[in-house]
Amino acid sequence: MKQYNHRTITNYIKQRYGAIAQQGSVSGCCDGGCSCSSSPTDINQISATLGYQENDMEAGATGANLGLGCGNPLAHATLNEGEVVLDLGSGGGFDCFIARKQVGERGRVIGVDMTPQMIDLARVNAARLGYTNVEFIEGAIEALPVDSDSIDVIISNCVINLSLDKKRVFHEAFRVLKPGGRLAVSDVVATAELPEVIKQDLKLHAGCVAGAEHIAVLEKLLCEAGFNEVKLTPKDTSKEILTSWMPETDIDQYVASYIIEAKKPR
Repeated sequence: MKQYNHRTITNYIKQRYGAIAQQGSVSGCCDGGCSCSSSPTDINQISATLGYQENDMEAGATGANLGLGCGNPLAHATLNEGEVVLDLGSGGGFDCFIARKQVGERGRVIGVDMTPQMIDLARVNAARLGYTNVEFIEGAIEALPVDSDSIDVIISNCVINLSLDKKRVFHEAFRVLKPGGRLAVSDVVATAELPEVIKQDLKLHAGCVAGAEHIAVLEKLLCEAGFNEVKLTPKDTSKEILTSWMPETDIDQYVASYIIEAKKPR
């Protein structure tokens, strides 16, 4: 079985999500996205399964909703007017635009994504919407281009599993959060040891499966980074989500969609 190094895996992920950004819709988990739909009509159906409400769909009217994700972190973030929000792996800007509606004109939303094509797409979408308090920055979630102690809430949707250095991701998240700040993330996690055939599959890395870390390890990494009130909760629709990505497989025996919450002590 061929072994891939970290650079090869990361470059493959960037290439696949860059292609999705240019196509303007998800191309399927087997080709690099966290969903298997290619029809714009299906995107709203996928989003509803993930936990988005009908009024959230308006944020994707410009093409920001690519049908990606494994949940709705904003359903757990409890954003308040005037807060500063950071989205790790912001894609086309869908979650950022929903967050912007919740924090209002006095708030601010920052999206960070390592894929140049996604950043370009999100910026175009923001310009179409006329949002001046939403910013998109190209960068890695392992080395956030964001000031320390500057963020109220961190959100992310099915992106941290793509990182090959999750310890660094959580340390960076802790660094940029203000004291008392919180993290609300939707992600795919491992619930059992992943077979090597899955771990070494580039398509499944880009498809949000092969890089999934075990629940217990994630909890430990969050605590070691300094977070408290750590809570990991499986989504009720986890099996439905995963089955839509990889029908007629037993992938749900190894991974699940979870909501991950934590706070930075004051």
